[in-house]
Amino acid sequence: MKLVLVFALLVSAVPAAAQPATPPQAADRWEKDIAAFEEADTAYPPPKGGIVFVGSSTIRLWNVATYFPDLPILNRGFGGSQLSDAVRHIDRLVLKHEPRLVVVYAGDNDVSFGRLSEQVAIDFERLVRAVHAKLPETRILYLAIKPSILRWLQIDRMNAANDVIRAICERDDRLGFFDFGDAMLGWDEKPRPELFVEDGLHLSAKGYELWTAMLRPLLAGSR
Repeated sequence: MKLVLVFALLVSAVPAAAQPATPPQAADRWEKDIAAFEEADTAYPPPKGGIVFVGSSTIRLWNVATYFPDLPILNRGFGGSQLSDAVRHIDRLVLKHEPRLVVVYAGDNDVSFGRLSEQVAIDFERLVRAVHAKLPETRILYLAIKPSILRWLQIDRMNAANDVIRAICERDDRLGFFDFGDAMLGWDEKPRPELFVEDGLHLSAKGYELWTAMLRPLLAGSR
């Protein structure tokens, strides 16, 4: 309760002008990616009422057709993006598909690029409000910011963002929070190398196999 109260005070007390600004050039940075999604939607219209994955490269690189061939999942991840980017393009990425479930992974880049943990949580709440303003029954599942080899020194800040987002999710039955963190750590309590490709950030095939196996029961149960 105390954590939620602190978050609520933070949202109400920090004026928009004082919050970290998105770089001006970022406004149109993703236009080609979003336009490509729209072209694909026109060529092969996806069914409404399914599951939309949205977020950064961890989502973009997840071959949902291979890992979830039996589930109606639409991948709308775009690499390098932050939560604020998903919020800005939420109509074109998510709302037009009227999904029953939205699965979100973003926040990793946000923290790495210097955004405050609290700001990441605020952006998540903005995403929730944007979705529920038009699709009040849609459920949203947030995948916690993962521990990685490349960004291990930032894990405390990432965990702080996760903690506040978890608190947000706990106060709304339409929201869920799922953390792969413990399963990704080895005996030394550091990220398991086999779960990552060479850059130490993006998931390997074994990493995606782990995530898929853990997440599948939740997605299957959302039908």
